[in-house]
Amino acid sequence: MKKLVYYFVKYLLWCYNDLFFRTIKIYGKERIPQDGGVLYSPNHQAAFLDPLLVGAYTPKRITSLTRSDVFGGPLQWFLDAFQMLPVYRIRNGYSSLKNNDATFEKCYSILGNGGNLNMFSEGGHHDEYYLQNLSKGSSRLAYQAQKVNPGKKVYLMPVGLNYGNHRQARITLHLVFGEPILISEIMNPNNTDAENINTLRALLQDRMKDCMWLPEKDALYPEKKLRINKRTTELEFSHLKKILAEDYEKLPKREQITAAKQNLASLLALPNLIPLWATRKINGLFEDIVFTSSIKYASGFTVFALWWLISCSLLGGFFGNPVAIAFLAVSIGSLFWRQKILLY
Repeated sequence: MKKLVYYFVKYLLWCYNDLFFRTIKIYGKERIPQDGGVLYSPNHQAAFLDPLLVGAYTPKRITSLTRSDVFGGPLQWFLDAFQMLPVYRIRNGYSSLKNNDATFEKCYSILGNGGNLNMFSEGGHHDEYYLQNLSKGSSRLAYQAQKVNPGKKVYLMPVGLNYGNHRQARITLHLVFGEPILISEIMNPNNTDAENINTLRALLQDRMKDCMWLPEKDALYPEKKLRINKRTTELEFSHLKKILAEDYEKLPKREQITAAKQNLASLLALPNLIPLWATRKINGLFEDIVFTSSIKYASGFTVFALWWLISCSLLGGFFGNPVAIAFLAVSIGSLFWRQKILLY
């Protein structure tokens, strides 16, 4: 039953992503190894939206490592269905850290049996395009899984999530699967485990940078960042990455939203004023702006869907189905046109 729920939700995400995003371009999917366990290592720029996207577009069921404080409640059944495993941190109490041993043992077993894991390697998340310094977490986990499963193939897979805009819907996303790292090839018997893990982390960092438009935060980063917009993200990944690196001034900057466009967007917001207000209020509950796109993503199939259901039910009951259908069409159409105007 849980497996059925997993694939049903995965199918729904494919359908919904075609609505929430303008375009999703996927590169390098053919590089994903089929002959061993794979630990995916994506960059982390959009809170819980990131693991949903990686899980939606990888061929096998994927297990994700998740903070432990969400376990044990009413969502436990769904967490199990989506193969979430708890990770305990110091903030959960020093005594709880020993619980990670059981989680990591499960991870070693999953990778040794050819399964898939997802783990974010950066020290935290942020809504910038560059890659932060990697922690040793994913490199150590993949390395230990290989040691526990000698003779089995374990891979570390770099992944790049490149958002055309970190705070808006109807953007273009480039999802890039990089060159996989076969862990057994990194295990130098002349080095200590710590040295091999450091080598693995450095290699992973380089290959993750290959999967990102703007992997470095250099002196020109602020100017280059302005060249990532609705027009330039229509370019192919390698082409855009090359121009940003070599001749970024050829690319157009982001458009400024004029007062006329703002006024038109305000007018188009009227049919969906309540769900737009509710989404903004929910976003206000999170101090971390990295959650902005994730909250908008979740609101699309919760807050907005509930609004349309209630509105159409009331309008249909009082004025008939044609009026309800007309309102639904106007509401959805105005939402898409509003976002098209506001997207830069």
